[in-house]
Amino acid sequence: SPLPRHSLELKIAPSGENNVVYEDGSEVGAGDTPPKTSRPRLVSIDPFSDDFSAFVFKIQANMNKAHRDRIAFMRICSGKFDAGMEVIHERDGKKMRLSAPQQMMAENRHIIDEAYAGDIIGVFDPGIFSIGDTLYTGKSPIRFEGIPTFAPEHFARVRQIDTMKRKQFTKGIYQIAEEGAIQIFREVNTGMEEILVGVVGVLQFEVLTYRLKNEYNVEIRMEQLPYEHIRWITSPDTDPAALSLTSDTKRVEDLKGNPLLLFQHPWSITTALERNEGLTLEDFSRNEL
Repeated sequence: SPLPRHSLELKIAPSGENNVVYEDGSEVGAGDTPPKTSRPRLVSIDPFSDDFSAFVFKIQANMNKAHRDRIAFMRICSGKFDAGMEVIHERDGKKMRLSAPQQMMAENRHIIDEAYAGDIIGVFDPGIFSIGDTLYTGKSPIRFEGIPTFAPEHFARVRQIDTMKRKQFTKGIYQIAEEGAIQIFREVNTGMEEILVGVVGVLQFEVLTYRLKNEYNVEIRMEQLPYEHIRWITSPDTDPAALSLTSDTKRVEDLKGNPLLLFQHPWSITTALERNEGLTLEDFSRNEL
């Protein structure tokens, strides 16, 4: 049977008093296509339930430069958290123990033994968490709906200046992307020697340059590109290489191999749809699943 989907409605429950979720297997949320089935059923998660549930909403690397640590921040939605407790990581179905749970106030942090619904805690992340991940206990699997991702409007080709620092460059840009600060793509059939970065605002390019230099000791060369629009290719039988596109359209993939198209002008999107029968495109602004 399909895994139930749950969507936490934070506007209704900022304090953890009433966690309202969807449940029917559909993928409905900000930026998603309306379901072909009936409206999803609202399900309430009781914050006082014995079953623990939480979702990861932020990941931050290098909070302590001396230790190169990486912290995943999560909001507890139900149940009680006890240090060292075993939870299920919904995305891969594996059990794990959350190590070094802590709470922070400005630059101060302290280890905690317990936390409750509505609390925010940080746990050490060895690279297994992603924004939007669900953690839970209990017999019934749940999945909170992913956090919306905003479509990048500015793009640049990025490479490290010192070829001997490829490893640091790759590690840094991957970690910053996993935090949600940037989106990274690769051109089809070109490998990862050059990475395309997408951002919502141009200031993020400056932040990327600064962080790579100060946190990973890598200087980069950046070439801004003229693309302003991005779309997912959602038609399952479409071969991106066989598409008839305008000369100002670029084929790219995300890091999971999902095909996308970059466009300079809105009319190029219309042309792509007119020239290629059966092609369907979807806005980038959708919930991460």
